[in-house]
Amino acid sequence: MPVDRLLPSDDARDLIALTRDVADKVLDPIVDEYERDEKYPEGVMAQLGAAGLLSLPQPEQWGGGGQPYDVYLQVLEEIAARWAAIGVAVSVHSLSSHPLLAYGAEEQKQRWLPGMLAGDQIGAYSLSEPQAGSDAAALSCKATRDGDNYVLNGSKAWITHGGKADFYTLFARTGEGSKGISCFLVPGDLEGLSFGKPEEKMGLHAVPTTSAFYDNARLDADRLIGTEGQGLSIAFSALDSGRLGIAAVAVGIAQAALDEAVRYANERTTFGRKIIDHQGLGFLLADMAAAVVSARATYLDAARRRDLGLPYSTQASVAKLIATDAAMKVTTDAVQVFGGVGYTRDFRVERFMREAKITQIFEGTNQIQRLVISRGLGS
Repeated sequence: MPVDRLLPSDDARDLIALTRDVADKVLDPIVDEYERDEKYPEGVMAQLGAAGLLSLPQPEQWGGGGQPYDVYLQVLEEIAARWAAIGVAVSVHSLSSHPLLAYGAEEQKQRWLPGMLAGDQIGAYSLSEPQAGSDAAALSCKATRDGDNYVLNGSKAWITHGGKADFYTLFARTGEGSKGISCFLVPGDLEGLSFGKPEEKMGLHAVPTTSAFYDNARLDADRLIGTEGQGLSIAFSALDSGRLGIAAVAVGIAQAALDEAVRYANERTTFGRKIIDHQGLGFLLADMAAAVVSARATYLDAARRRDLGLPYSTQASVAKLIATDAAMKVTTDAVQVFGGVGYTRDFRVERFMREAKITQIFEGTNQIQRLVISRGLGS
């Protein structure tokens, strides 16, 4: 059932209505088939872009929607409630655009941002490596300056939309230590860039996750974003926003699971009564609903701080932690509501449960979120 949202303007309410309409007509009818067959939904991101849903929080001067972040996240939740893999892809696209927007030179923004934000180019974020996940300072992929180029060598891992994206926001080593990492904007057709076969994942089957390999790939030096050595601060700045995106996706998954569980509990009868009327199950559903509402409140709190220009890094980690743990609990309980049939692929709740798990891992594991939160307590 549609969530009753508190939105700041008529424009925002119209935007949510548009998102629901697009999601119901474009995403919901095909999600089961494409996830089951692990088939990439060609053209779906372009349709979202044409509807203006891929660049909502970005400034209007560059072709963005100019929407507050709390409105963008609620749109993202609506998308993820229909199709989590697409919700993640939209979040990653926004994450990938952030470095250029926040740290790029004016000429770089004029050259590349309009295409990114128009929705006809899809971005991917390339930070992790096989040996460097949570420890981003351990990156080894190298960018060596050679005249007007950087020569790229090494591998990257866990790239959402890998092999499908039009551009990659790449973090590579240009020097020693944590201050020796830099950020680059890499075109998807760069010579010397190749991709591994898609990972065989537990969930999010329709959108590929791959490794990338750079073999003496020559990149124009003007694709350096910010300055040499600024890469980690750029990466972490982007990740604060990205964590809010994953929190919203997690809430979308949890809301969808709750809706399916409530519908089933109103249809299924035992001992002559709807199962929702049995107190044990009714209380379980109540706890699920409370978890969804509480999780949504955490990402909205962090987003509103971001919109006001206030520090929000700790709140972003809180939102990511609370929302993704809630999604895992709510989807697990949804399977329980369905009983044995919930463990089959005849119903969506088993997919929701599989999709919820990854939200506890990417954009910084929930153990890393606890580390960020605890450090914030001491500052």
